[in-house]
Amino acid sequence: MSDVRGLLAAATQRLGERVDAEALLLHVLEKPRSWLIAHDTDSLDADIVASFEALVARRAAGEPVAYITGHRGFWSLDLHVTPATLIPRPETELLVELALQHLPVGQRLKVADLGTGSGAIALAIAHERPQAQVSAVDVSTEALQVARGNAHRLGIGNVRFLEGNWMTPLSGERFAVIVSNPPYIEAGDPHLARGDLRFEPAGALASGDDGLDAIRHIVSTAPGYLEPGGWLLMEHGWDQGPAVRALLITAGYLDASTAQDLEGRDRVSGGRHPGLIFPG
Repeated sequence: MSDVRGLLAAATQRLGERVDAEALLLHVLEKPRSWLIAHDTDSLDADIVASFEALVARRAAGEPVAYITGHRGFWSLDLHVTPATLIPRPETELLVELALQHLPVGQRLKVADLGTGSGAIALAIAHERPQAQVSAVDVSTEALQVARGNAHRLGIGNVRFLEGNWMTPLSGERFAVIVSNPPYIEAGDPHLARGDLRFEPAGALASGDDGLDAIRHIVSTAPGYLEPGGWLLMEHGWDQGPAVRALLITAGYLDASTAQDLEGRDRVSGGRHPGLIFPG
């Protein structure tokens, strides 16, 4: 038999990250993180040790912890994730924060989340604004199955899930806020072949030679789906803020601006519909 402390020390040395080792062990044990405080000298049965070491081997080979455990926390929610969806990341919570600033509590406003993946953004907004009507769109049938499952498990009922490419399923509708975490990595970026990105869906990561193809499409078509004065908010790469603001300004949005994440990097840009009805 092995104790918790020794297993974690060996796994940390192999993985280089204690947080990953802890997450995998707690997943096998089905225990909360607080359990470790009082149980670090506990002995574990051989079958638990074997299961844990198998997961450590998968992580050592590069597989993301979220895909191994099938879960990732986002906002205040515990989400199921699979290789059909991007892994929700803490920096994307900024997009939720900014959207909520434009959604007064208690109002039945309409929100659209384009490229919803696991449903992280849509479900976080819907959870915080239960009277809002949130539409979550994705082109991937598999991703939408994951997102629907998350909504059902979390008991969030004010979200509908629509299959299609960007605004296509939303024809004839207008929204107070449109949000998106679209693909924004350059197609030739070497990071796509490294780390966790190797395991995530390529179509949700890369978008053209400069990474801005999806953002260009959303910027150009969103005005036809925004209420007058409505907001478009998009996540993007740390070095894309100026380019995205330029796209917004050229398309006629007002108050184009970029917000920075907790590391001080440009992360979310957006603008306001000027109050006129745009074509498209």
